[in-house]
Amino acid sequence: MSSNKPVESPSTPPTGIQRRDFLSIAAAGAATAVAASALGRDYGPNAEPVRYPDPDILVLDDRFAKYKLGNTPIQRVHRGTLWAEGPAWNAVGKYLLWSDIPNNLQMRRLEEDGHCSVFRRPSGNSNGNTFDYQGRQIACEHGNRRVVRYEHNGKVTVLADRWQGKPLNAPNDAVVHPHDGAIWFTDPGYGSLMNYEGNKGDLVIKEAVYRIDARTNRMEMVTDEIFKPNGLCFSPDYKKLYIADTGASHYEQAPRNIKVWDVAADGTKLANGREFTSMELDGKAGFADGIRADIDGNVWASAGWVGEGYDGVQIFAPNGDRIGQILLPEICSNVCFGGVKRNRLYMTASQSLYVVYVETQGAHIS
Repeated sequence: MSSNKPVESPSTPPTGIQRRDFLSIAAAGAATAVAASALGRDYGPNAEPVRYPDPDILVLDDRFAKYKLGNTPIQRVHRGTLWAEGPAWNAVGKYLLWSDIPNNLQMRRLEEDGHCSVFRRPSGNSNGNTFDYQGRQIACEHGNRRVVRYEHNGKVTVLADRWQGKPLNAPNDAVVHPHDGAIWFTDPGYGSLMNYEGNKGDLVIKEAVYRIDARTNRMEMVTDEIFKPNGLCFSPDYKKLYIADTGASHYEQAPRNIKVWDVAADGTKLANGREFTSMELDGKAGFADGIRADIDGNVWASAGWVGEGYDGVQIFAPNGDRIGQILLPEICSNVCFGGVKRNRLYMTASQSLYVVYVETQGAHIS
């Protein structure tokens, strides 16, 4: 883990340094000079403006400095969910879609004017959402224990609801591979453990990760070498698959980490599963939940269940080093890149939706 040593920054731009570079340098210095206090921050409509650079975006390693903009704030753009999850960006409609699992609905925020409204109710207590390369929404439904696709004509296609004749546990998150359109999803079963997020019932199969062939609809298990697979994402070149393990919520022996596998050349199988990074920070370890990769191969992971100084988003370099943090006053469940330039990080955090501009872009469609 890299040092959190303060970085000194000049008060005026030196000759030859561009304005954007100067703002990045200034941001790095301010972020590492003092400890941020996200829990005491007022995100209300009448809150005072945040003095730039935002103190709750922390540069833990110089590799993260270039991604932090010195003149942009973390903003809360919606409040009112019970447990927000599953953010996905629709580039054609220019809106952010996300789930409120306990309230059994999906929300939508329009980019053009920030308007938020209910998008779908009921939603099957949906958790993760994404869009395929035909623009169709794919949702993981806790309540119905299935993965569905919403067609252009409004009909619902059930993509997966059983494995070897037995009901799925409760699908959680999904991603789509661009080369063949295959849908990869996790099935940890959280929506079946309580009525609050679905319908309480027994888990009758091992928690696992699956792949659905887009042409044949054939479903195959790709790995069950993980306690409770949660969020997942591909590397920019699609040669690796990252999966967050939240199994420590129910298994004492489970690690609190993010794992990574090599994807076979034909894009259908996984091999060489190993730890990508531990979620331990300063002697405390919470959970990574939703994860996304940027175009440089960094992994942006939601983080929570520890408290101040931990909860929010943690950013990991391609080698697994923690290089940055975005602190939030709530447990963060998931993230995605959106906006017309895919340079806005959307963060679903318990009762709210947050957003911040960053100087990178998401590696894939949401």
